[in-house]
Amino acid sequence: QVQLVESGGGLVQAGGSLRLSCTASGRAFSSYVMGWFRQAPGKAREFVAAISRIGDSTKYVDSVKGRFTISRDNAKNTVYLQMNSLKPEDTAVYYCAASNSYYVPVITGRYNYWGQGTQVTVSS
Repeated sequence: QVQLVESGGGLVQAGGSLRLSCTASGRAFSSYVMGWFRQAPGKAREFVAAISRIGDSTKYVDSVKGRFTISRDNAKNTVYLQMNSLKPEDTAVYYCAASNSYYVPVITGRYNYWGQGTQVTVSS
């Protein structure tokens, strides 16, 4: 069992930056692949980024490549999502998730634990 708590969301103007953090408690953080997802009103939850257990492999949805960076600090039990050049279409609730998978999955069904989410709003 692992508990995930996100922080760092807020209101930012288009072109601005935010850094989301997700801190885990419970079982060994480094045993999980970590991912970020987002859900806008009226839309399905979508994959944003994911990182392998030791941080040597990452994946991104095409719409955030070159703007978002996922990283992790296993000593601090924390995964980060640095978001730059934000756009109004990035507005959503952002969720942190942990996966027992041996690879880096991009679908929600492969993630076992979820945080409560943090709101990101980008104004135009």
